[in-house]
Amino acid sequence: MEIISVGSSSSGNSYIIREGRKALILDAGLSCIRITRALEELEIAKEDVSAILITHEHTDHIRCIKTLAKKCENASVYASRGTVDSCSIFDELGDERLRLLSAGEEISDEEIRIRAFPLSHDATEPIGFSIICGEEKLSVVTDTGMITEDIYQEISDATMLVIEANHDEHLLMYGDYPYHLKLRIKSDNGHLSNRAAGELLADLLRERFSSNAPCAPLPIMLAHLSFHNNSPFEARKTVEGILEEEGFIKDEHYTLSIAAKEGLKICGSK
Repeated sequence: MEIISVGSSSSGNSYIIREGRKALILDAGLSCIRITRALEELEIAKEDVSAILITHEHTDHIRCIKTLAKKCENASVYASRGTVDSCSIFDELGDERLRLLSAGEEISDEEIRIRAFPLSHDATEPIGFSIICGEEKLSVVTDTGMITEDIYQEISDATMLVIEANHDEHLLMYGDYPYHLKLRIKSDNGHLSNRAAGELLADLLRERFSSNAPCAPLPIMLAHLSFHNNSPFEARKTVEGILEEEGFIKDEHYTLSIAAKEGLKICGSK
């Protein structure tokens, strides 16, 4: 299984998850042209997209959902009741395409299982997703201001992880954003900082490598980086610095990639 970031930032987010010929799209916050072009580059037929998963109703996650659903006509659209009720664009998809999914629920799409879990964000019923196929489990955690016990328990056994590293705390607080926006971003209903992501990953790796049993490196992708309050360099430096202090070695205990604002980036177990 692999996840491909088509684009990930505060201005737009979309990912393609591929397992064999099966494909899912997670979030539709970019232009439809950009997402369908990515499918073409990856040689994925639009007819092979079986599901479009939506985390919440903010524009950077649903910008092209209407047109994308038309292009991927075999795909059902999954979102929470709160997300659907918060945005009238979902009314245009039709009941035959729309599927409601609550945190804690799991559905099966042939050999793939999709499980939703709650996030802590200033949206109406935001959800994250784990994709499970055989012994592989991909968990995607972005747009959450804190890691709750529910989130931690869900991702603790992931074999592949996409985790938000939205901002550098210093760049955010000394930048030119209005003070109320700074407080929103760093609140428990905002976004994870680089440091928060690093500390979470240290906890997960400590648990993963707590025994002497052989264990493959954990593939990690840092995502949803702020264009104004972060950079790939700052995110990598902070996260790798925290993991190094905890004794974890890159390529032995983990691999790390950064989802860029533009351009395909692949994170996979193969």
